[in-house]
Amino acid sequence: MLFVRHGQTATTGTTLPGRAPGLHLADAGREQATAVAGRIAELDRVDAVYASPLERARETAAPIAAARQQKVRTDRGLLECDFGDWTGASLRRLMRKREWRTIQRAPSTFRFPGGESFPEMQHRMVTTLERLRDAHRGRTIVCVSHADPIKAALAHALGTHLDLFQRIVISTGAISIVTWFDGGPVVLAVNSTGTSLKELKLS
Repeated sequence: MLFVRHGQTATTGTTLPGRAPGLHLADAGREQATAVAGRIAELDRVDAVYASPLERARETAAPIAAARQQKVRTDRGLLECDFGDWTGASLRRLMRKREWRTIQRAPSTFRFPGGESFPEMQHRMVTTLERLRDAHRGRTIVCVSHADPIKAALAHALGTHLDLFQRIVISTGAISIVTWFDGGPVVLAVNSTGTSLKELKLS
């Protein structure tokens, strides 16, 4: 399973866009999407390309699917965390809030006002991935999502407590890879932005 964070947008690093509609990829983000599509095209087979319903994720998934002559399948389980009342707020302003330290150091205890908690987000993401894995057992699929859901999924695969998931960095346009064996998940790559996927012998 290849996790791809969507490409850069006009608000990346400055605003918490959350699930607000209408946010599209910036020029740099479209370049990242094209580059990711090229890297994934090196693989012999990809069974399906899934994306969060938000525009920036679908736009990142589009060239990946096109290179495989497939259509993007949207799945609400891959959505960004629901930031509730914080949606659209400036990150600089949010960082001044007392709760920001909790988000960084003990996220498992925090719920966004009017939104989702981090444990709920992780549970949603993990159960979605289990469903998709069952539907494509033994095959390779791509899931285009957002930074926090991908970090939460990787933390779960690594057996890392959710309170430590902020230590994982997921850049725009980066690929992370998890495979499953009888003994459980194995993390093959985290936040990869340049290495040939052929080196990982996925196919």
